[in-house]
Amino acid sequence: MAERNYIFDTVKSVFKLYGYSQIETPAMENLSTLMGKYGEEGDKLLFRILNSGDAFAKVDPEKPIVSQICEKGLRYDLTVPFARYVVQHQNELCFPFKRFQIQPVWRADRPQKGRYREFYQCDVDVIGSKSQLCELELVQIADEVFRRLGIRVIIKINNRKVLSGLAQICGAEDKVVDITVAIDKLDKIGLDAVKAELLEKGLSPKAVEMLEPILCLRGDNAQKIRTMRELMSGSETGLKGLDELDELLSFIQAAGVKTECEIDLSLARGLNYYTGAIFEIKALDYQIGSISGGGRYDNLTGIFGLQNMSGVGISFGADRIYDVLKALDAFPKSLGCSTTLLVANMGNRESSYTLGISNALRAKGISVELYPEASKLKKQFDYAEKKQIPFLSICGESEMQEGLFQIKNLSSGEQKAFAKEDIEGILAFIKG
Repeated sequence: MAERNYIFDTVKSVFKLYGYSQIETPAMENLSTLMGKYGEEGDKLLFRILNSGDAFAKVDPEKPIVSQICEKGLRYDLTVPFARYVVQHQNELCFPFKRFQIQPVWRADRPQKGRYREFYQCDVDVIGSKSQLCELELVQIADEVFRRLGIRVIIKINNRKVLSGLAQICGAEDKVVDITVAIDKLDKIGLDAVKAELLEKGLSPKAVEMLEPILCLRGDNAQKIRTMRELMSGSETGLKGLDELDELLSFIQAAGVKTECEIDLSLARGLNYYTGAIFEIKALDYQIGSISGGGRYDNLTGIFGLQNMSGVGISFGADRIYDVLKALDAFPKSLGCSTTLLVANMGNRESSYTLGISNALRAKGISVELYPEASKLKKQFDYAEKKQIPFLSICGESEMQEGLFQIKNLSSGEQKAFAKEDIEGILAFIKG
């Protein structure tokens, strides 16, 4: 929990720097809210909840059984519940509405490295603005979060309008969902398997042949955009997507973002609700799937009856970030210690003598622990060492007579005695 909270506290502090407020939504949502928002594959991964009571009592065997016995499900992500929340509270919110959310989500997946049935997402979204300055802000947030965590990453960027343009130029406009779902797997299953899936979904060999050089496009961002403009001259939607990419990259450059940002035309993000810029962030020093991702969605609230409300968001996968930090041994060493000062127990009289000092230090924000039994000092020293407690106080008969408080820095060995009223002096010693 200490390591997990280190991640949560880091992302939360960055979210707040950019003016985002925290909300929470229920673990359960109506299946009608969740179904159809994540594509066919996403719907298969929804955990359905059996209706309370005798769910099978009034089942009509002539109709699909699942829809009769399950009306609710566990949330698959935090974005769809957020859209439902915005529609529900639209008259109370100030738009653009900027929120962050740190909660678990559930997917009926096969557990494996980097994929879990229950995992935490740290989402940050702004809804009610179409400006790409919002996309820039999310890139800046990612840049700062991973800098603070000490993880080297690359931010991959694409645009769903570009993907729609790809479908148009290869004559498969009605297959845009199939195309995005397939090419989103490029990193996982390789080019040949993606091509085979596209053919299986009904694309012609010629259409697949046209897509291949685009998926394998090389060069810097400017070169990629130039090449794509030539290829997409016949697609208004595709050119609009390239214009948006161009604008976002110019904002990123002007803002001085230090993390490498790369246009990746194979990036699709398999969720159906994205309509503009899409992001994926990968760790450079540890092999795992994306540790953060998101994008622009223009019609998500429209599903719930609120039209013309564009939003953009990004989600940080806390569990994958945890795996990366653990593998790189990058967690701060002090996280295992919740106590700053251990007061040794030399007996009841001595313990009573230290209680007032301990309370005064706690009032100043120093975590102080009194060892509960008057055990041998070696045992108390061992306890401090195992818990990585940096300071130890030993106050015996002589300290009581002289009105002193003895304190020792266990890492440096430095030891000092203070008048028991000198709380500021003790604080200065602890804080170094």
